[in-house]
Amino acid sequence: MRQTTPNTMQAAAIGRFGGIETITLQTLPVPEVGPDEVLIRVESAGVGAWDPFEREGGFAKRFGTGEKFPYVLGTDGAGTVVQVGEQVNGFKEGDRVYAAVLANPKGGFYAEFAAVKADNVSRVPGKLTTEQAGVMASDALTALQGLDDMLGLKPGETLMIFGAGGGIGHLAVQLAKRMGARVLALASGEDGVALARRLGADVAVNGRKDDVAAAARAFAPPGFDAALVTAGGETADRALAALRAGGRVAYPHGVMPEPKVRPDVRVSNYDVIIDRGAIAKLNHLIEAGPFEVHVPRTFPLDQAAAAQRALAEHYLGKLALRPR
Repeated sequence: MRQTTPNTMQAAAIGRFGGIETITLQTLPVPEVGPDEVLIRVESAGVGAWDPFEREGGFAKRFGTGEKFPYVLGTDGAGTVVQVGEQVNGFKEGDRVYAAVLANPKGGFYAEFAAVKADNVSRVPGKLTTEQAGVMASDALTALQGLDDMLGLKPGETLMIFGAGGGIGHLAVQLAKRMGARVLALASGEDGVALARRLGADVAVNGRKDDVAAAARAFAPPGFDAALVTAGGETADRALAALRAGGRVAYPHGVMPEPKVRPDVRVSNYDVIIDRGAIAKLNHLIEAGPFEVHVPRTFPLDQAAAAQRALAEHYLGKLALRPR
């Protein structure tokens, strides 16, 4: 029997841009579905390191969306399709899907429902849970774009990944191995090192206490071909000295401090692009073998503020919200 969609929903939203105290649980209208959109009953939402930037108005300024309140946060989510726009093909009610969108004008995924352009939606790969899929998309697509589009990573090349225990980094380790690279993972803490090793890194070192520059020289004596930097700082800069002449570095916008390298090393920074082609490429790589999306903590929707506070603590992988 077809389930009716309610007119209202619970959402973690802000009434103005600012600090964590602006996040409150509100009752809002369920967003209307446009002809090229699907309505998702959200069962898992990602809590990203960039969410405070969004909460403070960074996305609205960058994407020119203006100040429209209440503003529902959240760029990643997964759940069940409950309504499909008349121009949408390939999805039907009941499909298990995940999606990502930056500064969605109809509201983000910190909510029980989200209306999303169909081009930003995909069926959940069979080996992932809905919770894992709900936190994955932005991080995995950021990792893939860095490795593929920015670095042009090729089989057999040597790659350093900085922040290998984080949301982007732990997915980048797995994707880089799928692409045939030899991977040196630099993580924060012994738990991050253990995670990176479990996910397939050839060598993993603890950036807090190990001599990362020595580890880099030992791993690739002729010099590294490439590096993906998801966490910057002095430790990263020392290790980047191990890049060969003509080596490549990529880092997403927002990584601070920005990496420092020699003039003979090419540096690229980028914003993630979310579209059907990128999602299809990601799904293909995920389905090629074992794949883990590490979710250390899941918060109920009414604890969205606590989830954002937890972003400042040490954790591995990606935090999650459970709206339902």
